[in-house]
Amino acid sequence: MAGLLIVGLMIATGAAPARAQATASVLTQFIDDIAPGELVEGADAFGPVRDDIPVAPLLQGEQRIGWAFIASDFVGTTGYSGKPIHTMVAVNDDAVVMGVKLVKHSEPIVLIGIPDSKIQALAADYAGLDLVAEATSGGTAHDLDIIAGATVTIMVIDDSIVRSGLKVARQLGLGGLSAPTAPTGPTYEIDPEATAASDWMTLEGDGTLRRLSLDVGQVNAAFEQVDDPRAARRPITDPPETTFIDMYMGLVSVPAVGQALLGEAEDRNLQNWLDEGDHAIMIAGRGLYSFKGSGYVRGGIFDRIVLIQGDLSVRFRDRMHRRLGDVAAEGAPEFTETDLFKIPADTGFDPTEPFRLQLLVQRDVAAIERVFTTFEMGYQLPDTYMRALPAPAAAPQATAAQAVAEQEEHAAQSALWKRIWQDKTVEIAGLAVMLFILTVAFFFQGFLTRSERVTYWFRMSFLTVTLVFLGWYANAQLSVVNLMALFGALTTDFSWQAFLLDPLTFILWFAVAAALIFWGRGAYCGWLCPFGALQELTNQIGRKLGIPQWTLPWGLHERLWPLKYMIFLGLFGVSLASIEQAEHLAEVEPFKTAIVLKFVRAWPFVAYAAALLIAGLFVERFYCRYLCPLGGALAIPARLRMFDWLKRYKECGNPCQTCANECFVQAIHPTGEINPNECLNCMHCQVLYQSEAKCPVVIKRLKRRESASRGAADAGRAIHNHPNLKEKTNV
Repeated sequence: MAGLLIVGLMIATGAAPARAQATASVLTQFIDDIAPGELVEGADAFGPVRDDIPVAPLLQGEQRIGWAFIASDFVGTTGYSGKPIHTMVAVNDDAVVMGVKLVKHSEPIVLIGIPDSKIQALAADYAGLDLVAEATSGGTAHDLDIIAGATVTIMVIDDSIVRSGLKVARQLGLGGLSAPTAPTGPTYEIDPEATAASDWMTLEGDGTLRRLSLDVGQVNAAFEQVDDPRAARRPITDPPETTFIDMYMGLVSVPAVGQALLGEAEDRNLQNWLDEGDHAIMIAGRGLYSFKGSGYVRGGIFDRIVLIQGDLSVRFRDRMHRRLGDVAAEGAPEFTETDLFKIPADTGFDPTEPFRLQLLVQRDVAAIERVFTTFEMGYQLPDTYMRALPAPAAAPQATAAQAVAEQEEHAAQSALWKRIWQDKTVEIAGLAVMLFILTVAFFFQGFLTRSERVTYWFRMSFLTVTLVFLGWYANAQLSVVNLMALFGALTTDFSWQAFLLDPLTFILWFAVAAALIFWGRGAYCGWLCPFGALQELTNQIGRKLGIPQWTLPWGLHERLWPLKYMIFLGLFGVSLASIEQAEHLAEVEPFKTAIVLKFVRAWPFVAYAAALLIAGLFVERFYCRYLCPLGGALAIPARLRMFDWLKRYKECGNPCQTCANECFVQAIHPTGEINPNECLNCMHCQVLYQSEAKCPVVIKRLKRRESASRGAADAGRAIHNHPNLKEKTNV
């Protein structure tokens, strides 16, 4: 139970779960604090909030020019901090966004790092967003601008504006959009007993296969219609009747279709590849143009095709793709590329509903410029592969609508965090390698620490990777703010969705939870903390430059290290009253200044971080030892660790003081005990444990062996030099 509790406490990623909406709408909480002109220029008043939907008329004089709402009233907007990011959005009757204003948030990187004006400007740039186009494209009709260091925050803002805007536009009937209605007729599911024809011609004729065929003339004509005249001036020079692309698609996750198109063996492989609820399509093509292209090799995304079903859009990544050999259906044409693409279950794709595949065609118009146009291929699974479901028991309409809305919201949030994880593939792989190497080093530390030189350079190399890759590149710096946000999560409805918004932090907290059980806090503080690595590396450089090292008297050191626990408890106490105030006070941590923002910040913050690093040049790991509230927080549950990996002799501390004198954080008491709350698991004491040059116990043991060896050798020589002794020995 204690272990499970530790895991639960340590997986906080700075993202508490989304809180349930209060009875009063979020709009009513903020509408009196926002000037209409700040949202849309020329607006001068808000009308009363509607009773049926939390929107308010946006007025200019006596005339309504649009509708205003808060995105959090319609969709989940939980950000990195674990609290909603409230944005006010205004849309007009044509379903075009008129203005966006960031109203309230608790994002640490924005509160005390990136200027608020920069985020406000990015939000304001959504003015002009056409929600009708977003509904048609599945939310992909606009480009997403990212601000370095605030990726998660920006993606949440973007997702919330688009999805909430579509919901409002549909409920109000803006731009010709309409709210989805509950199906009035029968609903269907895939019929596992259905059969399919075995030949290609029949499959194409009955709709099992759909085709998109374009010749060069059609494509040239399409580019003549685009806005950029340069596209028409660069036509394809092949004859107009030349096949540009001849592309077919089939829903092969349907058992009958998969067996007909893939064959029994390939269909079995496909089913093993798919998880429960997943679906897959087969795309086959030939001609001048490839539906895959080569961009996915560099970026992992197939940018020429996208599957669209209603508001849902699925962009395929390399891990969702498999090459296919020959098509099994009799009479199938020869194709230059045949591939399978997985549609994950959490996308909300319904195989019984119509969908379409959009093909993006590009044309170079300058050295590094391209113009694009799109073509679409619709698909509807034939009725022969489906069977009607029995009508469900009658339920109140409101309850059914609420259930559908909750299901859609869950799917949308799931898609958001999965998109973030996919975008962080390189960083996740790098962190996984680091954790694997460190785990192996800890388990086999007896072998590693046989050589002081190897141990030193392994540690310096690992800390460099921690600082440069994990810290400055990936911004994966844990903070005490994470733990304070976790407390808020545990006092409300717990949800994994929000925890997954930052994959590196999520993985790191899981690793920390496991490490606390095995090794204590030193696994993170000593090896995986970027700011800790920065302190130690700068101290090593200072040593090489001749900067003197100060060792504080034990009595003073013993009275200073409790400061970090007091700081943590103080922050935790403040967080009970105001989490926002606690987050501001958490600036006692220099992590955001030195790691996340790389010292590009207001001078007081930079001066503070620099002062700590300068102190660390003389007293190694000064901040870690005496001031770090995160270290203090991790040391508390670390008392429950199950193993003691650091070997000691009974002579350690009495009389030997070698390890205590050489421990750079003074984690070893004069009496020989290692204080696990202060130990950083640097392994130096384990190097000394085996040192034949420094450890008195090892030296004494070696001398004893040498003495015994010399005694045996002397006795042998004596026997050899005295014949009488030799004869007696032989007798």
